[in-house]
Amino acid sequence: MRERATAGIKDVARVAGVSVGTVSNVLNQPHRVSEPTRRHVQQVIARLGYVRSEYARQLRAGHSRIMALLVLDMGNPFFVDVARGAERAARDAGLGVMVCNSAQNPAEEAEYLSLFAEQRVRGALITPADPSGATLRDFRRHSIPYVVVDRVAGDEEGCSVSVDDVSGGALAIRHLVAGGHRSLAYVSGPPHLKQVQDRREGALKALAEAGLDGGILRELPTERLDVAAGRDAGARLLGLADRPTAVFCANDLLALGVLQALYAAGVKVPDDMSIVGYDDIEFAAAATVPLTSVRQPALTLGTIAAELLLQETGERAADHRHQHVVLRPELVVRGSSRAL
Repeated sequence: MRERATAGIKDVARVAGVSVGTVSNVLNQPHRVSEPTRRHVQQVIARLGYVRSEYARQLRAGHSRIMALLVLDMGNPFFVDVARGAERAARDAGLGVMVCNSAQNPAEEAEYLSLFAEQRVRGALITPADPSGATLRDFRRHSIPYVVVDRVAGDEEGCSVSVDDVSGGALAIRHLVAGGHRSLAYVSGPPHLKQVQDRREGALKALAEAGLDGGILRELPTERLDVAAGRDAGARLLGLADRPTAVFCANDLLALGVLQALYAAGVKVPDDMSIVGYDDIEFAAAATVPLTSVRQPALTLGTIAAELLLQETGERAADHRHQHVVLRPELVVRGSSRAL
């Protein structure tokens, strides 16, 4: 059976009885075409199933209408909200967003950045997974603008939008110390992630401010930042001879996993152990025990990152100067933490 050929712009013009230029105006500058003609051409487009070639349009215009977003884990609702913020800003500018997930893996990050270069995306929003920065250095050679998301970039790299994670870690520990807790644990996630390091730095800073030895904070690293890793950390917490009275987790998914492990073992939260998470995802407030968490403005993070990229790639790109926006976190106290 012969395969049906794809309709082209010349086919639309022939069937509609108009010029190719008129069809082009209907697609790209509809205000230049009278309403009856525009309606007629659009009906022919629908009947023939014509879809314009974005690649061809890209070649003519010299730039893409696609913005790329590469995050650490799309299974984490925090990054879903970042993507929603970016998508909203991109849509308002008439652009689409291609969302990709590195799964915290530098090799997968490198593959996606190569794909972005091949597709000549308009620009990229990137939460780096590679602690060495090598993949970003390679990507920079393609001269595609990018914004680093959820981490501060160097001045030479481009723009960045992040949250002050040192301050966030300090907020969590100050809350627990103010409640009388002196035996603490930090379920930290992968040690190579800058966010994990900064939250630990903030926790130790809060202890020092309170005149307490940093040794009272025992760190339990995990390979991932998900619920399963949190359950594993919870099991390790339960196995400690001198069980801490409170635990701070590097994100809410870890905290929810710890909560599950403690609940299954009959350990009461917060009576036997207090828990503080990080991100304040939607599930935090809906947990069996509503989770105290350090809130990050994820939607705002994504929106600002996309807006910075649009500035750098827009009509006034020559006037653009790299910016490093740092947002402030806030503590949201719920039922998972209490004073001794």
